[in-house]
Amino acid sequence: MDRSLYIGVMSGTSLDSVDVVLCKIDTETCELLHSLEYPMPSSLKASVLEMINGSHPLVAVGELDHRLGILFADAVLALLECNQIDPKEVKAIGLHGQTLWHAPQATHPFTMQWGDPNIITVKTGIPVVADFRRKDVALGGQGAPFAPAFHKFIFKHIGSATAVVNIGGMANITLLDDLLIGYDTGCGNVLMDSWIRQHKGIDFDKDGEWAREGKVDTLLLDAMMSDPYFSQNYPKSTGREKFNEAWLEEKLTRRKGAVCSFVLEEDVQRTLLECTALSISHEVLKFEREHLILCGGGAKNHFLVERIKHLLPSVEVTIAQNADDLEAMLFAWLAYKRLHKEKVELKAVTGAKTNTILGAIYE
Repeated sequence: MDRSLYIGVMSGTSLDSVDVVLCKIDTETCELLHSLEYPMPSSLKASVLEMINGSHPLVAVGELDHRLGILFADAVLALLECNQIDPKEVKAIGLHGQTLWHAPQATHPFTMQWGDPNIITVKTGIPVVADFRRKDVALGGQGAPFAPAFHKFIFKHIGSATAVVNIGGMANITLLDDLLIGYDTGCGNVLMDSWIRQHKGIDFDKDGEWAREGKVDTLLLDAMMSDPYFSQNYPKSTGREKFNEAWLEEKLTRRKGAVCSFVLEEDVQRTLLECTALSISHEVLKFEREHLILCGGGAKNHFLVERIKHLLPSVEVTIAQNADDLEAMLFAWLAYKRLHKEKVELKAVTGAKTNTILGAIYE
């Protein structure tokens, strides 16, 4: 049995860091051997956010692609050096890239993940598999989420009536049934991170400590939860192009129009956390799950997990092993699938016309 080493690289919507993992993979298992959380420089994070939120000349677009390529290459090299791994031992790197825009339902559908894979393969000497999402979009799919296919593989020993929810910048759910169902439930950490960065100057609300100081503003929460995305049927996917500062400002404006009173900053943070917890719990309840497995960065937010458990009193809620590394492991696994020319089971998740081989190989 071919059991080889693969690296997965993931930079999510939250822009908190680059997650890099080294996995040993075969037809039955994906074993995590080493992981590294590589910091994203604040200047590069600012450039990504500026690119997402504004209009920029083509030269800036090209330069950002190059800078992200260098960042991802440096993150891989750091993982190899820390664990004294010879690059020749690694079959391939699976690269997600940094999502700048995701518009699968536009007049001309597209999804954009940046970070030049040519730079990464040159700097590391390892083949890179990248550009996973666009073929799914070309086949009429959402191009996201991809996590459900990996969840089905990695949690195959777990019975039915189980849901897996990955809470990153956005949150997505997987229903572990015979027919694989998965979709983005809505915002995960992205708005909470944005709000605390704006008002406290820090990147995230550790354990939900600031949110815990506030109270849920029911008018604001109602404005948030009335967004059509939450009632939209799957397949569906979303990102910063939907859940962003402008979205939150519109909800705050609507709330202020309903009642003339000041909203405390910590109350907004608390309400954002409740929005994430509610949007997740609603989907779990819809499918009458008995078990819920949480993963992703949001699974480390103690207050968020506490609220999800409170909203799901009859559901057993657990945190996945290697919860914060599963998304990066997904892309190591997708690289394995690409090198072995295996189709990825996603059409029931994304709405693509067929399951297909995903990713382009950069030797």
